[in-house]
Parts: sequence; C-alpha cells; structure tokens
Amino acid sequence: MKLNELRDNPGATKTRKRVGRGPGSGMGKTAGRGIKGQKSRSGVAINGYEGGQMPLYQRLPKRGFNKPNRKKFAVVNLGLIQKFIDEKKLDAGAAITEDALVASGLVRRKLDGVRVLAKGDVTAKLNIEVTGASKSAIEAVEKAGGSLTVKAAAAAE
Repeated sequence: MKLNELRDNPGATKTRKRVGRGPGSGMGKTAGRGIKGQKSRSGVAINGYEGGQMPLYQRLPKRGFNKPNRKKFAVVNLGLIQKFIDEKKLDAGAAITEDALVASGLVRRKLDGVRVLAKGDVTAKLNIEVTGASKSAIEAVEKAGGSLTVKAAAAAE
C-alpha cells in the first residue's frame, strides 16, 4: 500500500451540498432559501425575535445569584478510588493525596481542591488526605479500617 492509495472507509465522508450552482444542480438560483425577505439574505440574526413584541426571555423575571468567589472542587467517588486501587493505578499502602489522584489520572485537575463522596464501596484500608469529604465518605473509609483527613484549603481566603 502506498500513500496515494490511502482512502477513507466508504460512507465515512459525505460531500457537502454546493448550493447556488445553476438549475441543473437542483439547488440553483435561490439556493433553497425561498424568495426575498430577511431570511433569504446573508447575515440574518433573528433568534429570539418576536416581531417587536417583548421577547419571552425578557418578559420572565430574573432569579438567582452566582457567587463571584465561589470554590469549585474536583469530585471523586470512593468506588472509583477503589477501582483504581484494584487496577494498580493507585497505591493503597501510601497516603492518597490530591497529587496522587491527579498523577493516577482519576482527577484531571485539582481546581480549588478535591472532594470525596461516598458513592461506591471501599474494601481496602486507605489513608486519604483531601480538601473536602462528605460525612458518609469519612464513615465509609473508617469502617473499612482506614482514615480520611480533611485539610484546610491552602488558598488564602
């Protein structure tokens, strides 16, 4: 096989529809846009426009508030930690820190810290050190004979 013989699988690519290329193409002249009017021209932006009436998104009351300095935690379930230990991606003997979770690929990035939740089962005796954890997660780890310590966030408030 040579480079010039390489082909995509049949049906993997679809040729794009070329509009406005003469009457023989079946998509000539108006190119499927109908006749006249705003929608037949280029540069149309009428989503949410209701013909001069106050649009729905402006008629409805605004609610809620987004805290500007809120913390965003990376969430990890206990079941996933156990799965990674079973697959030998995490070492149960050593302390499981946030850096260890990132290195194993269980957490992509720490954000403002890692928070452990109690979904799933834990059988190994673990020593976990994270920024946050649910009460049920702490109980589950201690029930399995391990310890889950919650450290204060390093970032200054």
